[in-house]
Formats: sequence, structure tokens, C-alpha cells
Amino acid sequence: MKTNILMVCLGNICRSPLAEGILKNKVNSNSVYIDSAGTGGYHIGNSPDPRSIAVAKKYDIDISEQKCRQFKIEDFDKFDTIYVMDLNNYNNITKLTRDQNQKEKVKLLLSETDLETKEVPDPYHDDNGFEHVYQLIDNACSTIADKLGE
Repeated sequence: MKTNILMVCLGNICRSPLAEGILKNKVNSNSVYIDSAGTGGYHIGNSPDPRSIAVAKKYDIDISEQKCRQFKIEDFDKFDTIYVMDLNNYNNITKLTRDQNQKEKVKLLLSETDLETKEVPDPYHDDNGFEHVYQLIDNACSTIADKLGE
């Protein structure tokens, strides 16, 4: 049975597309399905931020074909785990849950690491923040891939 994982940030143009691309690069697509979404609908249908595309490309990961979408209630039924980038995203998503089972699917991405910080900062207004965000997400995705046995 395939494991379905959703990565979520605010606009689905910076952090969650990176998380989707990084984790896809670490797992077997035959056993793990990964997608990403935003809690806001600001960028639906757009490609990821060029700075996210650039930092991913630096590590031989191509996220340029991804398209932004907004989180939907149905995602609770489709995905086994929903990783969010920060507490605002966590609160926005858990407010939509219908039961405890759905709420337990939602986790902070960095809770998978032993890092002191548990939130991935939004690099949108900080051109220099994309490398740092990449490293944080890569750390978490390595742990997730290990847990999945990939």
C-alpha cells in the first residue's frame, strides 16, 4: 500500500514545493506519493517561487513543473500524514479537522528532527533565507525517508 504525504505552507510557492521535491528525491515513487498545498489561495496554478526553484536546482532537484494549489478538506481523506511548515499553518489546518484521527495526521515538519526550532521560517521576504530553509527541510525529509524505510 502506498504512503501518501502532503507538505503544506502558506502560499505553496516557497517551502512546501521544496519539501515535496526534496522528499520525492529521497523515496521510491512506487511506494510513496508526495504532494504539496498552501493554506492560502493566493498563487493557485502558479509555479513555485523562482528562488525555490533555483535552490532546488542547486541540489539537482527540479520543482519547476509543480503547480500551486490550496489545501482542501478532502486532503484529510487522501493523505496519511500532513506536514506543515509552521504553527500558523498547523492551526489553520487543524481548525478544519472533523475528528481526532484527522488532527493526528497533521504534524510540524521539523518535529521529525532533533533541531531545537520546530518551525520552517518563510523565506519569501528574505532572498538569503532560501538556502537555510532548504537545509532545514532536507534534514527533516532525510528522517522521514529513513522512517519509511526508503
